Amino acid sequence: MEFLLDPNIWIAFAMLTALEIVLGIDNIIFISILVGRLPPEQRNLARRLGLGFAMLTRLALLFSLSWVMGLKEELFAILGQSISGRDLVLLGGGLFLLYKASHEIFVEVEAREQRDDLVEEKGTPLDAAAVAARRTMLWSIIGQIAVIDIVFSLDSVITAVGMVDQLGVMVAAVVAAVGVMLVAAKPIGDFVDRHPSVKVLALAFLVMVGMALTAEAFDAHVPKGYIYAAMAFSLAVEALNIRARRKRQELAAAA
Repeated sequence: MEFLLDPNIWIAFAMLTALEIVLGIDNIIFISILVGRLPPEQRNLARRLGLGFAMLTRLALLFSLSWVMGLKEELFAILGQSISGRDLVLLGGGLFLLYKASHEIFVEVEAREQRDDLVEEKGTPLDAAAVAARRTMLWSIIGQIAVIDIVFSLDSVITAVGMVDQLGVMVAAVVAAVGVMLVAAKPIGDFVDRHPSVKVLALAFLVMVGMALTAEAFDAHVPKGYIYAAMAFSLAVEALNIRARRKRQELAAAA
């Protein structure tokens, strides 16, 4: 138990937990957007399962560190560009994010009426086919979350290995970070659902992350700090727009 009294252990734990939370922001946004397509009674279950998969994926990768680090070894080369297992995972995840985010933007902007029609029907009794369709959609979304969790977890684990050499600290930090994300996922998801413009911004953020992952697969590193800074600025502008819109509605109601 003496290691618990070592301040270096606690500093490493705090830094790694904070890093895991920051690296999990894109994961929370992805889960929140996908879960928003489910009926309200299924959303909490999907969030818990999605973040549960995220934690299990990170822990599984931590306990197979030699395999994870082996993913950096070259498998083959294309036009002088070496390709490793990690590159293939990042490329697949980046392309998947680009497709999924672009599709969700289309649904949100172009197919809004169709989505509104589906929402209006939720108060009507569901037949067996509709129940089966909802169940299929639930597991489809959980499957998509599980796939992208592997991509987000890979860089998270590699970063953790570079920061800390105690496996116990890594595991504790991952569990703590997922606990924080579990608490934050619902309010973030509810806020995104209430403000369609914020949802489009979040999807644009995922497009940027997908492009960064694809570039990373070809050894073109794009610091995530740039992406987060651009997104923070966009969200700050949107927060001002939301506040101004609320003020106008209050003035109109008072008049």
